[in-house]
This record gives sequence, C-alpha cells and structure tokens, in this order.
Amino acid sequence: MVHHPISACKRLPNLAHIFLIGFYEEREFALYVSSISNELKVPVRYLKEDKPHGSAGGLYYFRNIIMEDNPSHIFLLNCDVCCSFPLTEMLEAHKRYGGMGTVLVIKVSAESANQFGELVADTITNELLHYTEKPETFVSDLINCGVYIFTRDIFTAIQEVSTHREGQANIRHLSSFETLQSPTSRALPVDFIRLDQDILSPFAGKKQLYTYETMDFWEQIKTPGMSLKCSGLYLAQFRFTSPHLLAAGDGTKSATIVGDVYVHPSAKVHPTAKIGPNVSISANVRVGAGVRLISCIILDDVEVQENAVVINSIVGWKSSVGKWSRVQADGDYNAKLGITILGEAVTVEDEVVVINSIVLPNKTLNLSVQEEIIL
Repeated sequence: MVHHPISACKRLPNLAHIFLIGFYEEREFALYVSSISNELKVPVRYLKEDKPHGSAGGLYYFRNIIMEDNPSHIFLLNCDVCCSFPLTEMLEAHKRYGGMGTVLVIKVSAESANQFGELVADTITNELLHYTEKPETFVSDLINCGVYIFTRDIFTAIQEVSTHREGQANIRHLSSFETLQSPTSRALPVDFIRLDQDILSPFAGKKQLYTYETMDFWEQIKTPGMSLKCSGLYLAQFRFTSPHLLAAGDGTKSATIVGDVYVHPSAKVHPTAKIGPNVSISANVRVGAGVRLISCIILDDVEVQENAVVINSIVGWKSSVGKWSRVQADGDYNAKLGITILGEAVTVEDEVVVINSIVLPNKTLNLSVQEEIIL
C-alpha cells in the first residue's frame, strides 16, 4: 500500500525528500524505509507522531523537518488510497491555478458519494467552492481522493486554524455555562487539525484551493478485501506503465498465465501450474505442479504444494498450503469474510478446505473450515 504512492513520488522532477508520517513504532518501518531509499535512490524517512495530531496537524507538527530542504511544493498523500497518482499533472495544474493547494478529485455515483468528502468546484476555473465531509444529504458527485499538493503557505493556514481554536477555547473557558451546554465544541485539542474539516471547508471559495480531476481508477483501502481488489487495479495499470513487470507463459517451459499476473524473480513456479487473472506472487514463493491460483496475493516465503487451489485469498508470509487443499472465498471485497486471509506462518495441511475464513498467525489447520475466524 505504501510502495505505490512512494513510487509515484519518485516520478516527480526535483523530488527532495519523502516522509512517512504515522503512529506505528519506528522499528516497524526501519527495514522498509532503508530498502526503499536504496531502491529508489531518494531519501525516505519515517516520522512517528507523539500523539494523534490529525491529517493537517501531523504535517504542522513536523514542519521544521519538512522545510529543511526548503521545498517549493509539498505533496500530501493518504496511504489508504489506491489510484494512478497523477502527481506530475497535478503539479502542472497547481502552478497554473496559483493557489495555496490543489485537491485530487474524482466523479462517483450519487449513491456512493456520501461515504466520502463531497465538494463543489467551479466548472471553468476548477476552484474549490464548497467542501463537506460525508454529508447526510447529496451535495455533489465530486469527491476528495485524499491526494493534495500545497505551497508552503499551508503551514500558515494551519497555524491560523490552531490560533483561532486556541482563542475559542479561552473564550469557552470564561463561559463555563456554554461549555456545559455544548460538550462537543471542546472535544478537539488545539493541535489536532483535520485537513478536510479544518482546512478545506473554511478555505473553500476564497481563491486559495483548486481541484484536479482524475479520469483513472480510484479506491479507498478500508478492508483487507479491498487490498486484493486494488492489487488487481495496479496490475491492470502495469499493462500501460510497466508491462515488463507482468508475467507471461503458455504452459510449455513456464506456467500458464491468464490475465494480469506479477511473479517475483526469486519465486519458483512449476510449468504445469496455471496462474491468473489478478495474482501477485512475492519473493521466494514456491508453487508446485498442477496448482491453480486466481485473484490472490501470495506473500513472501509461501509454499503452495501440488494441485492446491487458491482463489480470492491473501496468503501470509511463510505460510504453507498442502497438497490438494483449497483456500478460497466468494470475492466480496467489502464483506467481513468476503475473502480468505491466512496470517503469517499458517499451515493448511493436505486435503483441507478453507472457505471465507480468516486465520490468525501461526495456526495449523488439519480440518476444513467455512466462514470462521480462527483465533
């Protein structure tokens, strides 16, 4: 999930630095940050928040580190987003607009729009005129994609919001009766600033913010199932952007490949296996004779033994799927058990069937399961 937006940043001219801002412990990202920095030849650094600061507050909290390279523009990308990340085109549009910020937007169906931040933009100038987060009534079929570009003025804007909130807090402190009447008004700390409600909404219609509409795919990855769907979208994109990454084979000297499939160079796939569509096979995976893989992500060091079948599933690192076993699901990306997930180091023994289930790490399954969560 993190790799795709980072790769998109790499395509930007004069890229100075990439920062990952999060709440995970630094050790969890240390290896990844080191390897991706070496791979892309660009400095990548993980910054851990001391507490939640909000999407804009986190940016402001690390402003001194971010501004060390004296950047002219700052991109802000949410990592739970799957899209083509047209950053170069956004940058060009942003320079034309001459505003403080530009938001990536996309048109969706009116029925699904209220699940996201809806916005109204000027059809000629593309200025952001109105923004509302997950409204109860329909406002617009244009939604916020969670990808932004700003000038350094964004820090001044965040500071203004923080100062205003501090002033409001002081006023409320004097008026304890009002505070008692409206407990929600004192819920947010001064340094917790949300990009959508606290920046986009108040600055809309002030010739400060603009929109750039993408015509490509866009999804939000809120469930494990959606990551499988998004893997398919990225594989389809590879046809146009990185066709050399897609596998090919007709079953003679290498496995039969159907549709879009990625196979890591270190993986060993038997020529009698049939793979695809929408399959991603990671490093050091071993796929045995007669195996069938459809719509799945096979992570590092997994072994799929002879004649096993994996459909609509994510198989975790170091797991093993036994001979003649089936690991499968219906493929409903939004349902809780719509795809089957095997956690790290799960062993599915020979001739075991696992359907629409989630199996936590380090479990051995010697009996078939259906629609279960194995703790």
